[in-house]
Amino acid sequence: MTDADPATEANVSVEDDPVDTADSQVDTADDTVDTTDDTVDTTDDTVDTADSQVDVDFGEDGLVPAIAQDVETGEVLMLAYVSPEALDRTRETGYAHYYSRSRGELWRKGGSSGHTQAVAEIRIDCDADTLLYLVDQAVGACHTGHRSCFYRTIDGGTVDGAERVFDPDEVY
Repeated sequence: MTDADPATEANVSVEDDPVDTADSQVDTADDTVDTTDDTVDTTDDTVDTADSQVDVDFGEDGLVPAIAQDVETGEVLMLAYVSPEALDRTRETGYAHYYSRSRGELWRKGGSSGHTQAVAEIRIDCDADTLLYLVDQAVGACHTGHRSCFYRTIDGGTVDGAERVFDPDEVY
């Protein structure tokens, strides 16, 4: 709040609209607010996540897409599909599990390469049909040797800083 005269700020001449302010003072002596009884007790407001778990909509094929994102940097690492069993295994072990549509089987990320994803948090979108795994990625997420599967642009370029972090011929 400024101390400037509002009439001056609005380009209005006080002389054109005289106001008698002698009796317009506000008495705030009785307008104090007592907040001593306004504390909020949150001891009974805890949420039991087991009872409030969101039901995932696995759709007709029984799968949902899951995006793996680096928990520290926010970098998007990969997208894969998750079945109910893969989600259960992820939650049980703390490591990302997915469902391979091409092989028709459950797989643990890093099972053959050692490039695991420790899952820090699982989020679900507003429609309950897409998951977000916030992960701590060991080495690289992409089978091509890159840290992220999203190392290329649609125009065929390579994203800055998207060098290979491992040699796939030595790992697979």
